[in-house]
Amino acid sequence: MSKSDKLSTDPYKGVRDFYPEDQAMLNRLFSVLRMVCERVGYVEYGASVLEPAELYKSKNAENEEIINEQTYTFTDRGDREVTLRPEMTPTVARMVAAKRREFGYPLRLYSIPNFFRYERPQRGRLREFWQLNVDIFGSRSLAADTEIISVAYGVMRALGGSESDFVIKVGSRPAMNEVAQRAGLSPEATKKFFALLDRRAKMPTTEFEQNLQALGVPMAAVSPDEVPADIAEMLEQFRAGGVGNIVYDPSIVRGFAYYTGIVFEVFDLHPQNNRAVGGGGRYDNLTALFDDEPMPGVGFAMGDEPLRLFMDARGLIPPYTPPTQVYVALAAPELLPEATTLVQELRQAGVCVAQDFGERKLGDQIKAASKHKIPHLIVVGQDELTAGAFAVRDLTTGEEEHVGRAELAAYFLTRTI
Repeated sequence: MSKSDKLSTDPYKGVRDFYPEDQAMLNRLFSVLRMVCERVGYVEYGASVLEPAELYKSKNAENEEIINEQTYTFTDRGDREVTLRPEMTPTVARMVAAKRREFGYPLRLYSIPNFFRYERPQRGRLREFWQLNVDIFGSRSLAADTEIISVAYGVMRALGGSESDFVIKVGSRPAMNEVAQRAGLSPEATKKFFALLDRRAKMPTTEFEQNLQALGVPMAAVSPDEVPADIAEMLEQFRAGGVGNIVYDPSIVRGFAYYTGIVFEVFDLHPQNNRAVGGGGRYDNLTALFDDEPMPGVGFAMGDEPLRLFMDARGLIPPYTPPTQVYVALAAPELLPEATTLVQELRQAGVCVAQDFGERKLGDQIKAASKHKIPHLIVVGQDELTAGAFAVRDLTTGEEEHVGRAELAAYFLTRTI
């Protein structure tokens, strides 16, 4: 095969390869998300990435742009139409409907699965991404909506953000439906009205006003000063709790048709990341797709890449540290059995150890440890084996400390990696 015939090393467009440092960052992010959710009583669930295509084509779950333009849908070998999930809410609604009699309510669930959408890749938007999904089922209380928003707030703070770094904008679909009804809008005009509200931040004020006027809706009807009573109550609760960056914004309506109540979006305020990092709201009818008993629900989702960008722009991503604590190199290849015995001793004691096999020069072994960013190095030589003590080199500072063989495990276990 000629060089020109070789396969490309590039990943599929819009997806990412996760090398060790990237995977470590993703794992750290997931760890924080799990901590925040579990601390307030949510439990993790999972599901297959494959769903019947009809789940997303159902009337109440319909989002035309995603269904018609962004789903990865194919026919399997059994002639079934299958979709790689583009979002999680229909899936979790299906799962709750399947075992509704077995759960206690309110039911608090979260997941961090991956999704696929065929859209134009750009900053913060990819074709495969991971997303935190948090939901409460079985409660119509405003307290449930408030709790869901507080979890989103907690995520941003746990990642290191301050209140000046982000804002949570809360809207109301019922309030905007009432505006549409007072203006006498038809169902088609109401749909255009909601789409206009959703695009408000992306157009000049004069253009928004002109489009609003063309629909026959007065500008005063979508003023942020006209706060719905339930949202006013919620905002007062947050202010009483010392939270000051949650505000009412009538243009927040969210794109999915299944939302029925309060909706919200979390916005990154950094000039490099002027976009929403997540959002959600109330959906009280979605489980009715599966049975005759609609289950009230409220939830939100946050994507991994917008959250990573939020952290990166503020220097909140910690430096990479591998799980391996020490690299064992060999002064000579014939010392491999003795080195292996030492490595086994350390591993059995709970130390994370990587071992070289002595196939290269000692200098190359040390370079390998440095490239892997392993913090410590031990060289196994005959003198060290005879003396029963080893020089432990800190590969960051270059400093060495001699440690007896019997104390090696304790030496590493007492150090923070």
